[in-house]
Amino acid sequence: MKVVFPYIAQTHQIPHSFPIAAELATQRPDWAVHIACSTDEQERLVRRLMGLYPNARLRIDRLRISWLQRLYQRLRGEGIPPKTLVLIGNRRYFRRFDALVVPERTSLLLKKLHLPKLRMIWTNHGAPGRAVTYADDLIEFDYVLLAGEQQAARMREQGTLREGRYHAGCYAKFDLVDRLDAQRRRLFDNDRPTVLYNPHFEAGLSSWPKHGFAVLEHFAQSKGWNLIFAPHIRLFDRRDPATQAQLDRYRTLPHVLIDTGSDASIDMTYTQAADVYLGDVSSQIAEFMVRPRPCLFINSHDAAWQNSPDYLFWQLGTVIANVDDLDVALSDAVANHGHWIERQRQYFRDTFDADPETIGRSAAAGAAAIASFLETSR
Repeated sequence: MKVVFPYIAQTHQIPHSFPIAAELATQRPDWAVHIACSTDEQERLVRRLMGLYPNARLRIDRLRISWLQRLYQRLRGEGIPPKTLVLIGNRRYFRRFDALVVPERTSLLLKKLHLPKLRMIWTNHGAPGRAVTYADDLIEFDYVLLAGEQQAARMREQGTLREGRYHAGCYAKFDLVDRLDAQRRRLFDNDRPTVLYNPHFEAGLSSWPKHGFAVLEHFAQSKGWNLIFAPHIRLFDRRDPATQAQLDRYRTLPHVLIDTGSDASIDMTYTQAADVYLGDVSSQIAEFMVRPRPCLFINSHDAAWQNSPDYLFWQLGTVIANVDDLDVALSDAVANHGHWIERQRQYFRDTFDADPETIGRSAAAGAAAIASFLETSR
């Protein structure tokens, strides 16, 4: 059996499927399990993660990227080549495989390129809790790995789930936590509590356009808090010199850490290190719930979020409409965390079919489910 795990998007998607690739290669040593990268940054991260799985026999390939695609990438100031063009340009490469395992949905384009034996498997990238994790085109995958049965139930209700073609209880990124924790460093040389500010990249949902710099300025002046500003990696897809110059004002402050796209911003370094989460709609809040802690959410768009399944995360802490009284909101969030802690634990159980203390073993089960599907569906 030949299986490929291609990466055609930003590096934040890699931790959501790489542990499954490593486990699959370990469980089926006679299979050819390939990792296909389209950028140097992807390959560097993949090779780093391979060090955590020394027994996994993985093969790394580079997808073909034309000079025209690289030029287009540079002219647009983006970190990755155009995804659809990468898929089309590498259709002969993908034709070699029995299965393709991806954390994104753009690769469904391959269904239209006459690759008759290629079965397509989706791993998700990010916890369910927003509408994007229930897209209509998920029905086109041959098999899907889901966070838990709650996600399966909503997909079933929407008609986007193939019965018998899914495995629930897999969030592969959690498997990296214990392996990486031993390598993590102390982030601040003080004993202040730390806030993680993690805005999303979509302007219509994110707190960044309206409130972002006000948050940074507040913490720049703070005498009681550290701040980690680690937004969704796509927030600064296109480098704007003016914005970067504004951010540079805060980089020299000893109690403020600015990270707009390093490995630490995607491998749970910051969700593990912070004492309080401050954000909007990013699914990283689910990763923060590995250890339930105080949360604040900024509603910058007057969203009608109460009782909406698309704002599930906002039931885990206080929702504020502005950042004028941020110190008061932070103090209240810490003081009243006892009110939220059982709700946070229940959210984790419902979402991942597990307690926070039992995470770290779901990638192996996901890999076994994929192997069983491929062996029985020839």
